[in-house]
Amino acid sequence: MIQVLHISAECYPAAKTGGLGDVVGSLPKYNTQAGVLSAAIIPKYSLRWINNAEWVTVFKGSTWINWRQWHFRVQQQAGNTLGYPLFVVDIPGLYDRPGIYNDASGAPYGDEIQRYIGFQQAVLEWVLSIPWYERPRVLHCHDHHTGLIPWMVKYCPAYQQLAPIPTVYTIHNGQYQGMFSWKNSHLLPPYEAGARNLLDWNGVINPMATGVKTAWAVTTVSPSYLHELHQSALGLEPLFRQEWRKEHGIVNGIDAQVWDPANDPAIQYQLEGDNITKFKTRNKRVLCEWFGFPYDAPLFSFIGRMVGEKGVDLLPDTFRRFIHAGARASFLVLGTGESWTEDQFRSMAHQFPGKFNTVIDYNESLAHQIYAGSDFLVMPSRVEPCGLNQMYAMRYGTIPVVRSVGGLKDTVPDIGEPDGSGRGIRFDQFNIEDAVHAIYRAASMWHNDPGTVAHLRERIMAIDFSWERTIERYFAVYRGLGANIEPGAVRLQREEATAPPALPTAPPETEQPAEIAPPPPTAAKAKRKAAKGKKGA
Repeated sequence: MIQVLHISAECYPAAKTGGLGDVVGSLPKYNTQAGVLSAAIIPKYSLRWINNAEWVTVFKGSTWINWRQWHFRVQQQAGNTLGYPLFVVDIPGLYDRPGIYNDASGAPYGDEIQRYIGFQQAVLEWVLSIPWYERPRVLHCHDHHTGLIPWMVKYCPAYQQLAPIPTVYTIHNGQYQGMFSWKNSHLLPPYEAGARNLLDWNGVINPMATGVKTAWAVTTVSPSYLHELHQSALGLEPLFRQEWRKEHGIVNGIDAQVWDPANDPAIQYQLEGDNITKFKTRNKRVLCEWFGFPYDAPLFSFIGRMVGEKGVDLLPDTFRRFIHAGARASFLVLGTGESWTEDQFRSMAHQFPGKFNTVIDYNESLAHQIYAGSDFLVMPSRVEPCGLNQMYAMRYGTIPVVRSVGGLKDTVPDIGEPDGSGRGIRFDQFNIEDAVHAIYRAASMWHNDPGTVAHLRERIMAIDFSWERTIERYFAVYRGLGANIEPGAVRLQREEATAPPALPTAPPETEQPAEIAPPPPTAAKAKRKAAKGKKGA
């Protein structure tokens, strides 16, 4: 019996745009390894990994949206090869299209409200079909795409049989709340008249606010981010302060089996024993060869989405100022996002060969190599609910340079802390001066105090960021709600397709070859090596 069902719009490796996909791809895996069988369910997008995997239909049903009947199937991945059962909801006409949230041009889908209301209803229809004694003991909903489920099971007559099941609502990013006008309220299933006010926040329907109001428990992905939501949450601050009794801040973990420097197939040189210096030296030489950087200068990297919340708009002028000052350092940027930011980085790569380079791409394999070969990782985030990149970096001996916000504050104490707990370099204010000073501190340490750098690498690589430490916090939340979570031996049954036998796990979705601008003499080689080493998104 599935004890915890994670309901989400993303789950790695099937569908991922950021940290939400990573977390939902890890939580059920480590819950299950701890003896609590857990599963994840997402929409069936037309993505490469999903299309290449084999699926077994476990339920067929229909739901009504705006007086139109939508037929759907719930399918399970054949073989359960991810370490937990992964289900998808196949709703022809709503999700069988490329992209998760946006079309091929990058424009958001215009029927997003209908898509996610349909997905949430389909999930509940499936759970209703399960005999009551085999139903999940917890419905764990993630972000605004599933924020209406705690409300539906309480106030929609069609789903009230599920009301006794505890609901947990996790906020991965409070910047995206899924708000829509009351003009679209006809898309919702019938509900009790008295429940209308639970949908409303400042005159619009706000799924995130509804989830916070109606879930049995609310979690965020770090204690500091929970505190920040009480102070700044795009208008939801009074609600978070009001519901504080049921809120929990739990720092995310990382998948230590995927992010393992000793066994990572995506990097050129794995960690041998405890020889950290050799590991970092060899992998840095690879990056310097690929991107035309001098080896005898510190290498600062950024990996992530080029959007405002990540603070990427601060980096072009920050890097320019450091380069114009004549300091010896190199800078590498990997990611995609806002076109004007991408263009800034392309221009800088032409302007500062040997000091700056960029790869405008989502390239999971190259990201692993950058973590392994960089000296420092820069994260100037405006908002960072938890942050996983700083944990990936520390796992590979790369020292984080971060802004003191959200989960970055919780996971990266500054090296100047008197108790000696430092793990990296922090700066407080979101401005060029503070960012430049933080990079200057890092570069000075690299040039003038290599012993401290070596000691710091050894310390951060020894930190346990694994999910095993985190899932007990979630189990405590579940049990605090009265959920009968019973760890025990879990044996995943192999789900076989009705015709041919189950195929091996399909590889994650791969990317197009990385674009490197400008193409210095070594850039073409980097392009070939990055493409050859890719394992998928």
